[in-house]
Amino acid sequence: QVRLAESGGGLVQAGGSLRLSCAASGLSFSTYNVGWFRQAPGKAREFVAFVCWSGTIIRYGDSAKGRFTISRDKNAVYLEMNSMKDEDTAVYSCAASFRLYTNPGLDDYRYWGQGTQVTVSS
Repeated sequence: QVRLAESGGGLVQAGGSLRLSCAASGLSFSTYNVGWFRQAPGKAREFVAFVCWSGTIIRYGDSAKGRFTISRDKNAVYLEMNSMKDEDTAVYSCAASFRLYTNPGLDDYRYWGQGTQVTVSS
């Protein structure tokens, strides 16, 4: 059974930093592309960042550019979040897509984690 699990969420003050991790079991995680998404209450799911299976293609959503960094090793995918703002408060989820999707849409993500809550206090 495939399972993605996020960790590292929590409460952080505005201007602070958090590092989220996404680990997987039941699949060869290093051969999948991975995206980070977030969803705040009452809002649509928002794309945050993407890294391809080899780490050579990285993309960021507008809200993440210049503040967030996505990276990966053979075991997990990470999202380093700096200079955090109130509007970064959301549930953050990771998702995995097959490697052929170098620019996947939401429907191209095959596996999703349950998400981890990130709350930024001002």
